[in-house]
Amino acid sequence: MQGQRIGYVRVSSFDQNPERQLEHVEVGRVFTDKASGKDTQRPELDSLLAFVREGDTVVVHSMDRLARNLDDLRRLVQKLTKRGVRIEFVKESLTFTGEDSPMANLMLSVMGAFAEFERALIRERQREGIALAKQRGVYRGRKKALSPEQVAELRQRAAAGEQKAKLAREFGVSRETLYQYLRLDQ
Repeated sequence: MQGQRIGYVRVSSFDQNPERQLEHVEVGRVFTDKASGKDTQRPELDSLLAFVREGDTVVVHSMDRLARNLDDLRRLVQKLTKRGVRIEFVKESLTFTGEDSPMANLMLSVMGAFAEFERALIRERQREGIALAKQRGVYRGRKKALSPEQVAELRQRAAAGEQKAKLAREFGVSRETLYQYLRLDQ
């Protein structure tokens, strides 16, 4: 049964070029996420999983584009192949069908472990960079969502009994952020 060839592309930031990942690869449709590969909570990945059918082939540039976590990678490959969907990784020249050789499964595990290791290195370098910037006094962290005056007004109105969801909408913050401001001692 010959189905569609469907591409999946993931870039970590909005300034990266997603087109180069499946350049010169024939696909009928492409799902593109601009998100971290740290987990599988990605809208276009969800759309892809809902879209593919038995007989289709999902084409991904490399394993680390699908997942940066070995467990997630294995789970996604198994989920797709159990539904009769083939998955091709272009860079690694590997295809998974569900009837894979022990060597193919070993390669999936090894390459997935490298992707996970690379993600851990990136996070470690990021933490080191932040620590050095703090030592130099140049790291300030994320800009506060609300000014001190807005926080005072928010607290006063919440204490007066106004609905927190309404306040969050009015101040343009999530309810979680609102609750964080209400918990802070300032």
